[in-house]
Amino acid sequence: MGEMAQKISGVDREELLKQLHIAYAEEWLAYYQYWVGAQVAVGPMRSTIIGEFIEHANEELKHAQWLSDRIIQLGGTPILNPNEFEKTAQCKYDAPEKPYVMNLLQQNLVAERCAIARYQKICEMTFGKDYETYRISAKILKEEIEHEQEIGDFEEDIKAGIEYGDSMQQ
Repeated sequence: MGEMAQKISGVDREELLKQLHIAYAEEWLAYYQYWVGAQVAVGPMRSTIIGEFIEHANEELKHAQWLSDRIIQLGGTPILNPNEFEKTAQCKYDAPEKPYVMNLLQQNLVAERCAIARYQKICEMTFGKDYETYRISAKILKEEIEHEQEIGDFEEDIKAGIEYGDSMQQ
């Protein structure tokens, strides 16, 4: 247990731990959403998108590790039972029942936007009060914003390809 980590944090410890647990659960669900999406994806740009999904999955797993470390430093315990992830998370897991890449991209876009809101909230909560949690949250926020941009770019590329194909048939 990080005695000084708890002592120097100027944030309500219980509320901060609650938010970190929510984020932790969401990172595990995001990891799985990207990973399983990479397994079942079909459609245009599939190979490239699968690579991106695997990269994003690995980054989500890294985020979960950072959050776990911080939860422990603050005297908490990370969620021990994976069955609790969906109960705790506010950004929900969306199973890839329609594995067409555009559906998967849209599902992940919704998840990334929810994650961005989560980390913005944690950053606002900790700014000037808990520098380490702020640093971690700001770093994750930056990566989630990058994920959102990359997913949006893929959607635009696929739409442009479809429009181009349609114009060639006329």
